[in-house]
Amino acid sequence: MGDRGTALKLFERAYECQRRGALEDAVHLYQASLAEHPTAEAHTFLGWVYALERRFEEAIAECKRAIEVDPTFGNPYNDIGAYLVELGRESDAVPWFERAIAAPRYEARHFPYLNLARIHEARGAVEQALEIVTRAAEACPDAPAVVSALRRLQARVN
Repeated sequence: MGDRGTALKLFERAYECQRRGALEDAVHLYQASLAEHPTAEAHTFLGWVYALERRFEEAIAECKRAIEVDPTFGNPYNDIGAYLVELGRESDAVPWFERAIAAPRYEARHFPYLNLARIHEARGAVEQALEIVTRAAEACPDAPAVVSALRRLQARVN
């Protein structure tokens, strides 16, 4: 195990590269951060870069590594679900979104609710989608995407 402080600095540099679109540099810096001190965040964000490059299987593998490091971190569960949707595997994605919703440590909890609701809406289960978005509104009442989805689905049901 290396130094956490060094790992964090490398992670921050990697994220800055990712934001600028320097994905190759971001990959190398995330990998360096992980070599220094593995974190669920670094694995998840490395997976995000792979997904931006449409390397979804590698992205899923990184998210699974993140879960091994910290199973309480919700982001990788949601991300796996999102990557499976991108691969056309919506049914496989559902349990991942449900695990993300249940994860103890997740700041953007509305994302898996919205992703799960989209799957149900696309399947024609609009009332079930509305029920899920209603739960999202209870968990994250101020998230603009939740408010928008709630209004849209309520209009479809009424």
